[in-house]
Amino acid sequence: MPSYSEMMGLFGFRSKNAVFKLVGKLTEEGFLNKDERGRLTPGRIYGAIRTLGYVEAGFPSPAEEELADTITFDEYLIGNREATFILRVRGDSMKDAGIVEGDMVVVERNITPKDMDIVIAEVDGEWTIKYFRKKGNTIYLEPANENFKPIYPKEELKISAVVRAVVRKY
Repeated sequence: MPSYSEMMGLFGFRSKNAVFKLVGKLTEEGFLNKDERGRLTPGRIYGAIRTLGYVEAGFPSPAEEELADTITFDEYLIGNREATFILRVRGDSMKDAGIVEGDMVVVERNITPKDMDIVIAEVDGEWTIKYFRKKGNTIYLEPANENFKPIYPKEELKISAVVRAVVRKY
């Protein structure tokens, strides 16, 4: 986030007090948050969006539109804001899991992965996204593309985060 001085320039304000008041209002409305150190962090991405019901992915059914609820993408996609970040995907080793080049993955740190979780891992000094696999005492990473082989660490495997969501824009 920009500093108060930088925001003065961005917004054309003449005093930090004006920025302070604006930040206070944006925090009050949920567009900005303050972490435990008092640093500004982004708040919700959008206001609440209406959830109108379901759409049939099998055979067509009569359409019925009714307001089922409202939800923000933040509350749906983000469990722990401090431990959550987004990465852009490069490559196609996870295509059969529905993750393709250009997608963004929402990932969360500080989670112990379970077998078949999709993880962000550093294996022997290189970063990748793969299925976390554990069979007995053997831990390895498995791609979701038959053209790639499982990865067995030669020296070190560090799991950085677990994938919580995939975001794709058409």
